[in-house]
Amino acid sequence: MNAGANMRAVAAIPRATDERRVWLRVGTLLDGGPGTPLHDAHVVYGPKAILFVGKESPPRTMLSAGQSEPDCELPNYTLLPGLIDAHTHLFLEGGELDESRRAEYLQQAPEKMIELARSRLEKLVRLGIVGIRETGDKHGVGLALSKLNSSARRPLMPYVDSPGAAIHHRGRYGSFMAEPIEDYASPAACVEARIRAGAQRIKLIATGIINFENGAVTAPPQMTTEEIGAFVKAARAQGKQTLAHASGDAGIEHAIEGGVDTIEHGFFVRDDQLAKMRDREIAWVPTFAPVRRQVDHADRMGWNNTVVANLKRILDRHATSLVKAHEMGTQIIAGSDSGSYGVAHGLGLIYELELMQRAGLSPLAVVHLATGAASERLAFREKFGQIKAGFLSRMIVTRHSPLESIANLGKRRIVLFDGEVFETEGSENFAGL
Repeated sequence: MNAGANMRAVAAIPRATDERRVWLRVGTLLDGGPGTPLHDAHVVYGPKAILFVGKESPPRTMLSAGQSEPDCELPNYTLLPGLIDAHTHLFLEGGELDESRRAEYLQQAPEKMIELARSRLEKLVRLGIVGIRETGDKHGVGLALSKLNSSARRPLMPYVDSPGAAIHHRGRYGSFMAEPIEDYASPAACVEARIRAGAQRIKLIATGIINFENGAVTAPPQMTTEEIGAFVKAARAQGKQTLAHASGDAGIEHAIEGGVDTIEHGFFVRDDQLAKMRDREIAWVPTFAPVRRQVDHADRMGWNNTVVANLKRILDRHATSLVKAHEMGTQIIAGSDSGSYGVAHGLGLIYELELMQRAGLSPLAVVHLATGAASERLAFREKFGQIKAGFLSRMIVTRHSPLESIANLGKRRIVLFDGEVFETEGSENFAGL
């Protein structure tokens, strides 16, 4: 099939409805798992779910009445699940680089923040982002967006879940997104209050952040092992997962021993800690992008050569840890930390995936971390991130194979979302992300 015929075939992907199922035959299918791609594969889906995936033609009972051949033959295309960003802050505008404007943004009323965040949702779908795990804001933005998932008038949006306000110690790092432990009589009371507010999981600020000028985490951990363990116990009693902001090996150790479900960032993690995380099924969300953006924008940030050297050393060590974690079987999930300086929503996830490939992971492994790995570990209330029967029909079709380069996910693609078909050129204006 020539290029013109290929484009006509993609343009002809019909809208799926309750009465009209869609049958695609693609050259390469990545189902979101860690295994090898499926070639010359068939997929049948409706507006609510994927119905069939396989090498052989689907049974007629799966097809629309009278259908005997695929709606589209796409031998030069790859079909993969829509992407999941497992670490975002939707209340922030990551693409804004002016520090004074970023500070002003945080002074807005929560209602305005929610309005701006809602405006991002359709853009994220068009970028191929189908699921988002919010990781903390005290303004109610994530909780408001997560409630839209079950709304009768749900807009075009990815799935969003949120912990609401993160939990930290008063006077310590995190006040822009967290509320203090000290406001409650006990960890259990704090967890109960979060869940009453609508939290789907519990976010803990276990440590401070990296001191870039020193090239290390210089503040002692915020939370003890015992404190973290109490929060984990209270959350699990309510059926909720916990995620811990943790960098520096001392704070990471507290989070591991406290039994959290995921460790966010994890800079300076030791190899023995990665092994313990593997054995205890604690997943790691490495978030390269916000630190890398400090290098990318070093002149704007005012960083001197010493700081830039520190940043590069930290990133190199993080890359080494990522490869070791993957080799030893530690669970890894992709998250961009979008909303952080220079990390735009949606676009930041694609950049994060590029950084994971640069670190040494194969493109196939990286796709898994941004799809099936998150889908399997994070216990979302909806099924997405895998191309399997019963999962939501939220997928990406692209002629630019991500197996050649993850950066190809930023090029022209078709997004299939609950039966609708959206084409993104890769050059659209995604201002406000």
